[in-house]
Amino acid sequence: MEKGIFVRRNTPERLSNSDDNKLSIYIENFYGFAITAGVIDEIPFQFQKRDIWFEAALGSRQQKIIEYFLKPLKRGEYEFGAVHVYVRSPLGIISRRYSFDYKVTVPVYPSFIQMRKYELLAVSNRLNEIGIKKIRRLGHSMEFEQVKNYVAGDDYRTINWKATARRGDLMVNSYTDEKSQHIYCIIDKSRTMKMPFDGLSLLDYAINASLVLSNVALLKEDKAGLITASEKIGSVLPADKGAIQIKKILEILYKEKTRYLELNMEALYSTVRATLKQRSLVVFFTNFESLPAMQRQLPFLKRIARFHLLLVVFFENTELKKLSEEPAKNVEGIYVKTIAEKFAFEKKQMVRELAKYGIQSILTAPENLTVNTVNRYLEIKAHQSI
Repeated sequence: MEKGIFVRRNTPERLSNSDDNKLSIYIENFYGFAITAGVIDEIPFQFQKRDIWFEAALGSRQQKIIEYFLKPLKRGEYEFGAVHVYVRSPLGIISRRYSFDYKVTVPVYPSFIQMRKYELLAVSNRLNEIGIKKIRRLGHSMEFEQVKNYVAGDDYRTINWKATARRGDLMVNSYTDEKSQHIYCIIDKSRTMKMPFDGLSLLDYAINASLVLSNVALLKEDKAGLITASEKIGSVLPADKGAIQIKKILEILYKEKTRYLELNMEALYSTVRATLKQRSLVVFFTNFESLPAMQRQLPFLKRIARFHLLLVVFFENTELKKLSEEPAKNVEGIYVKTIAEKFAFEKKQMVRELAKYGIQSILTAPENLTVNTVNRYLEIKAHQSI
């Protein structure tokens, strides 16, 4: 602590990628008079911001907390530097600079904030608030688990009237699946996933969606597993459940990076056959650049679909979609619109081509990836398709 003033930056142990992360600076005035303080925080260079400047007026012996938010768009290590404070007395007679050495390296992990949001809503049966459809389960493959307090969204048909009468609170029967199903996220990290959208790569969209889907699957008593691949196989995590599994998935996804070569589908197929010992839901996050590129992978996709329920998730080019929907104003505009419409049509052709061989697919805009993927998982689970 310096004479006259004390400052401390409160930095989280880790930051959540693509989310607004709250940080704060605590400042306390030990002078015997009021001051005006200007605070500069040396934030990591990845944010490309040099205007992190805050002003605070503090009376004698007064303290304040300055809060601000940072939104990283890449995973990895971020280094914070010093905090500088410029102090002025009311009439400007005294002016002094303080520097506090708070150098610290903070890792940026996949979006655990988004994961927690989905987890909280799933536990309280409020996933519909963020676009997750409420799907009625078919059949009766459920077994009794416990009696619990009613929360908004619980099915009224599960109310336990005897327990309600005894406790004086509304109580419901809770059920769980008789058998855990295996859910595997396979992430393509080849060069086609390097394309950016709103500052975030397609790989990071897939990573964030995989983290949420795995966590929702674990909450639904399923087993979650993970495979990453490019020109060679990256990480392989066999399906399991329990609190430690989501931590393992988070640690693996934190380290994954896009590669610059094409995906080796033959190696991926061999890994799937060797790792997946029972029929599973395989959610394959990838991006097809063209119809011929998809057709080159199709023989391996068909083989995987013989043994597992395969869901291929790939991306719309939203910029091209906008161009195809805008009216053309000149010859150049007509040419651009025609090319954009061709690419959009090809993407729809891919969906139809996959469906011909019984392969389910999701063609989605990057920002809708997580919601659309979780919706399809819940739909598949409700229909007991696995």
